[in-house]
Amino acid sequence: PCLTWLSSPIAEKTGKVLGEFCRCYKEQYGVALFNSVRYEIEGNGGPQAQLLHRKVPLEDHVIYSGNLFQYIEENKKWRNRFCVVPHNYGLVLYENKLAYERDLPPRVLVNSAGYKILTSVDQYLELVNSSLPGVTPKSGHSPILKCPTDFPLILWHPYARHYYFCVMTGKEQEKWGAVFQDCVRHCNNVEAPAFTDAIRMYRQSKEQYGTWDMLCGNETQVLSNLVMEELLPELRTTIAPRLKGKAQERQRTWIQISDAVYRMVYEQTKAQYDAVMAKCEQERPQMESTIRTDMDQIITSKEHLASKIRAFVLPKAEVCVRNHVQPYISSILEALMTPTSQGFAEVREVFFKEVTDMNMNIVNEGGLEKLVEYMEKLSHLAFHPVKMQSCYEKMDQLKLEGLQQRFDVSSTSVFKQRAQIHMRQSSGEILLYIEIFFHAFCWDVGQASGKSQGGAGSLLTTCIAKYDYDSSTVRKKFFREALLQITIPFLLKKLAPTCKGELAKFQELIFEDFASFILVENTYEEVVLQSVMKDIMQAVKEAAVQRKHNLYRDSMVMHNSDPNLHLLGEGIPIDWGEEYGGQPEAELAADKRRRAKQVVSVIQDDEGVLPYKVGTEALLQPGSPEPREPEEPDPGASPSSPDGVEEIREVLAKESLGDGVKAEERLTNGVNVQHTAPASPQPRADVPSEAEVPHATPASPIPGAETPSPSAGAACHQPSDQETGEEVASLGGECSPPQPTGTTESGEGVQTEF
Repeated sequence: PCLTWLSSPIAEKTGKVLGEFCRCYKEQYGVALFNSVRYEIEGNGGPQAQLLHRKVPLEDHVIYSGNLFQYIEENKKWRNRFCVVPHNYGLVLYENKLAYERDLPPRVLVNSAGYKILTSVDQYLELVNSSLPGVTPKSGHSPILKCPTDFPLILWHPYARHYYFCVMTGKEQEKWGAVFQDCVRHCNNVEAPAFTDAIRMYRQSKEQYGTWDMLCGNETQVLSNLVMEELLPELRTTIAPRLKGKAQERQRTWIQISDAVYRMVYEQTKAQYDAVMAKCEQERPQMESTIRTDMDQIITSKEHLASKIRAFVLPKAEVCVRNHVQPYISSILEALMTPTSQGFAEVREVFFKEVTDMNMNIVNEGGLEKLVEYMEKLSHLAFHPVKMQSCYEKMDQLKLEGLQQRFDVSSTSVFKQRAQIHMRQSSGEILLYIEIFFHAFCWDVGQASGKSQGGAGSLLTTCIAKYDYDSSTVRKKFFREALLQITIPFLLKKLAPTCKGELAKFQELIFEDFASFILVENTYEEVVLQSVMKDIMQAVKEAAVQRKHNLYRDSMVMHNSDPNLHLLGEGIPIDWGEEYGGQPEAELAADKRRRAKQVVSVIQDDEGVLPYKVGTEALLQPGSPEPREPEEPDPGASPSSPDGVEEIREVLAKESLGDGVKAEERLTNGVNVQHTAPASPQPRADVPSEAEVPHATPASPIPGAETPSPSAGAACHQPSDQETGEEVASLGGECSPPQPTGTTESGEGVQTEF
């Protein structure tokens, strides 16, 4: 069906939602700019980062690349695809590995923000059935999707196109699943205070309080989700009765319609949001000049307003906190602390295992040159989604149970992903500690002497102590933020009937010249926050005093406790290969692409065949070829000196973690890869890379990616950090039919329009 007749209602709804949002955004932009300048002048720009950071942690690396099977909807067949996950965590699908190495354009580019990773067809069918109520295939009829293996990987989105993959073994499914989850986790992260505050204010104006699962992706994606949340129910009511055919066909058509509408909304949203951003940036110099000139008067005016609102709101808020929030704070905190602290403890264990394995391997395999090799691999452990999966999955235990209903928390996924991001950052930082220490001490690993073993133990002791202290700081901050995210929306909703209607009378207390920087609504929320903040701080402090879950008190000072900590100052990044490896100078670009270093070891790098083919919705008879077992990388020879290794491990264990720590498998962080993976495409020069927006600075516009023109053998399309769901052709003024986008199966390097 053609959606031209819907283009006008879609544009009208998009314009209405964006108009209301942009009003909120302009207000929050001024407040965020004022806070930013104030922090700059007062010199207290929020809490300082406790941990060190690598500036470009994955430069010249790819997260993972390998083959998997993709379902092509246009011809209802499964095809082998070569998938590359570059440093920006996009999914780039090529015809095959040769097409990638020849710099041919990719078939598909996917930004996984907002997607859910499913590992069973039943899970997928349940979501599809719920998306179009009343349309369910009858028992015994063919489902909407058949998978030729028992190991599917499905990317499901509530509005955008779905992607169907499968692999040959359960081990491959686990590895690809961990990689895909890491992509979703990275792409979902949004840190733009003016933008997120505007989203929150807009939703609260619609009586929608609390966390929102679709606050993920870049700003245009988030706004598109906001529009679709209101638009889709109306479309479903209008379109669902008009769908014809069997239940499976109606479901398939609905998915295509939803995707086509999402693309239309995205294009319209991007144009309007970019225009508003440009206007805000144009007005910024004048606003900033006013702030710097009248800073004292603005602060005095805001404090006067806050005192009046506090006198009106605080007594009611304190009663609400005492009766409805305070009794449950400790329960919420305990529910958060247990899985989060277990995850951070697992990071500690993974780190210790990898370092002790590295120590064992370099002592037995030969000196400084091995140190260079292993340190380079170890430095990317934090970005190894498979090895970090044991840490991330601890958050799956997070259950708020009755508390979730009491405080109207729609989902815990927001808290899970935030904690997992903290884990990845912390694991990267502890590995950076050990890298700096090893470099500073110039540890002679070629001699398995007691002195060098003691030096290694001292390094580990220092690093682990620093990690324990810093991760405690990170976790306490996370607990406070999570408690506020749960309780503040609940309090605002409870207080709204008695307080919100009275806020308009406080507007007259704000000077007109300062109205862009002081908002009654924001000041009201700050007062509500103050009413509960004391109880939250006290609960977290008591947990630290009791040393629950390895938390430390804020009064503990770390900087003088260890003479090695002075080495952790910011310095030039260490290039182990250049400094110690004696590597040759620059290589040719093509060689670099083919020899790109890969974070995750490859399981199956060759083109595979399905155990049976899926053609026109029919499976072949049994007797088809059996699935090929993937070839495992050769783990290498076992260490030649087990006694020496055992002694080293015992020394390390005693000096850092105590007795009883068992050494596990040796380090294989991408070292024993039989097939060297190619590099990821680099971002185009004309597309700015994704940048993290500081907490007190306004969001900046993010341009979308352009669709490359199709050409055989053309230069490789290089995805930016801001790819939307896929590269899409411009929809223009009219709505084209939501026809499935096809790929040409014949001919290499033919760019498809998605």
